[in-house]
Amino acid sequence: MHPHTPAPAGSCGSGGCCAGHSGHATAPTPPEAPGQGARYRLEGLTCASCAGKIERELGRIEGLQAELHFASSLLVVNAEDPALQRRALEVVRRIEPEVRIVRIDADHLEAEPRGVSPILKTVAVAGVVFGLALLIQEVLLPGAETLPLSDGRFWAVLVPFLVAYVIAGQDVVRQAVRGVLRGDVFGESFLMTVATLGAFAIREFPEAVAVMLFFKVGQYFEDRALNHSRRSIAALLKIRADYANLRRDGETVRVAPEQVRVGDRIVVKPGEKVPLDGVIEEGRTTVDASALTGESRPRTVGEGDEILSGMVNRSGVVTVRVTKPFGESTVKKILDLVETASARKAPTEAFITKFSRAYTPAVVAGAVLLAVVPPLLYQVPALSGWFGHPETYSEWIYRALVFLVISCPCALVISIPLGFFGGIGAASRRGVLFKGANFLEAFRSVRCMVFDKTGTLTQGVFRVSRVVPHNGFSRDELLALAAAAESHSSHPIARSVVEAHGRPIDEGRIERYEEIPAHGVRAVIDGKEVLAGNDRILHLDGDGLEHDTCELEGTVVHVAVDGVYAGYLLLSDEPRPEARETLERLRAEGVRQMVMLTGDETSAAEGVARALGLDAFHADLLPEDKVEWVQRIKAEQRDPRAKVAFVGDGINDAPVLAAADVGVAMGGLGSDAAIEAADVVLMEDRLTGLVDAVHVARRTNRIVRANIAMALGIKGVFIALGALGVATMWEAVFADVGVAVLAVLNASRILREGR
Repeated sequence: MHPHTPAPAGSCGSGGCCAGHSGHATAPTPPEAPGQGARYRLEGLTCASCAGKIERELGRIEGLQAELHFASSLLVVNAEDPALQRRALEVVRRIEPEVRIVRIDADHLEAEPRGVSPILKTVAVAGVVFGLALLIQEVLLPGAETLPLSDGRFWAVLVPFLVAYVIAGQDVVRQAVRGVLRGDVFGESFLMTVATLGAFAIREFPEAVAVMLFFKVGQYFEDRALNHSRRSIAALLKIRADYANLRRDGETVRVAPEQVRVGDRIVVKPGEKVPLDGVIEEGRTTVDASALTGESRPRTVGEGDEILSGMVNRSGVVTVRVTKPFGESTVKKILDLVETASARKAPTEAFITKFSRAYTPAVVAGAVLLAVVPPLLYQVPALSGWFGHPETYSEWIYRALVFLVISCPCALVISIPLGFFGGIGAASRRGVLFKGANFLEAFRSVRCMVFDKTGTLTQGVFRVSRVVPHNGFSRDELLALAAAAESHSSHPIARSVVEAHGRPIDEGRIERYEEIPAHGVRAVIDGKEVLAGNDRILHLDGDGLEHDTCELEGTVVHVAVDGVYAGYLLLSDEPRPEARETLERLRAEGVRQMVMLTGDETSAAEGVARALGLDAFHADLLPEDKVEWVQRIKAEQRDPRAKVAFVGDGINDAPVLAAADVGVAMGGLGSDAAIEAADVVLMEDRLTGLVDAVHVARRTNRIVRANIAMALGIKGVFIALGALGVATMWEAVFADVGVAVLAVLNASRILREGR
């Protein structure tokens, strides 16, 4: 941001009174971008608790930085030592040996491969054997299961059921054994194995096999629903071009985008996605940027215009000079951030992860007590009459086995991260980039939004409305000196001054240039020292320069030459056309307070605040003043769960973006600084993206909370029914796998928000 910042309103003097541009702030050094290491897709990873174990073990390896994103089946390994990468993959193979590890060279989400599921093949074969076993038991040898072990008819019934069980559940039993050897006795496979083998022990052969078959069928539907959701997420984010038309030696060659270097020329034909960021050198066309920004209106671009990867060419053929390698392109950054956003877990997600670790052992302990304690109480004469019919040990063991089947919290640990990930993907289709599930959940609770003024609530297009010379300087001379002094700045105000001058700037006249943070600029032009900035710059040396222009409405640039006040330029800025409607829609979404913080002069800020209907505004602020005001606003929130969001322009407001609960950067399309500085990036330069962000965040959280209520509610009912002896293992399997399928399908509804 341009360094001019107004002094506090008041009187002239060291305190100053006249305002100029807002203050300069340097963005903190960004952390290493996520997803920059070796990337692997873990095909067949459908166990969320297993994914959590892998992630915890990877975190214990010294020198290794690894992230496992269950929702996208993506493993990112950052390690310079190849041995550490091998150790990371060994951890995956040891915990989940059935998972297929595929190195990803293409930088986009991929879903599980389609085809006939091995689970269905297994269930089909086991089902045939199970049918034969039932035929033997019910027709050929009825009642044989009650005979003693020495009777051959007992084994004639048992063996077919065992064969069907082995076919259907061998992988489940294998995983259970491996879990026990690792010290993990509360996994889904272990619980299902104990329950079904327990059913064999009490001679409930058909139920033991049928429950395993039902479990496998439910697992198939669970996998199918999960993979469908992953494919839907992948479809939301298919913005990466598969190839680039590289112009080389007069010919056009199709190559991978990664092979194109900065400075190369590529050709983009109608209907093709733009593979890399660049500048158009030949041709004119219209492009569709909706995949990046959510804005469906086509844009017309021609020679000299920037064109970004992920856009779709709609009409003419254009030749583009590449300005960034693929690894730094806009589309690559978006894909990396969305794919790895699940690394920042939402508080609800983190809570459920901890809850599941305590919940399952507690239910297992309850199952053991249920199997042991009631039969013992029957043996106490004083208590036996209270229970009515004295159930046998086998009946209480059966109830305990039902307990075990119900206890697995898969519905929670699978559907919740999938719900947040789907919300992030859906928001990205609307041009809103959440950098983590924690920010998505926090946005649900935003009750106060604090806005920067210039370029956020206003268009940021300043116009010089008055040029007022003093002390013998002419109007043209004053404007020329101000334009020369401001020519090295990229701030909208500085550009407006240069544009108002309307003539080329002779760089040779500028002998020295210096930015003075929170004041303005100092330059030596034609041997004369020129100061341009806010009122503060007129008071750099003690009492300051003599001037009497303090009460001015609008944004002001003061100019002094060799210690003599030369005059001032008055500039105006207009509110964005969609600003008032956006604020009204935000109020309808439950955002109760709207505040503007600006470095501009009070009168200019008051006009904008009045036009937009803001609740409050604070002007004449330095960057540190904005931070203090945001902290004060946070402290004033009556609801401890309420969040405060700050909406600014990324790099310019980096300190205050960090101070808010959620920092939102405006107009982040192609902007490195905005993506690095903020928690949420509005990829299109439009305020209405805030409404989309709030809407998607709240819908995502409603779906997540509905899944929690559904899973815990149904499991609670079946746990009670199982303890009372009403629920069978069939119902217990539904309470486990069936609820997981329903929760995943419910979580996938959020994906429709991006369409």
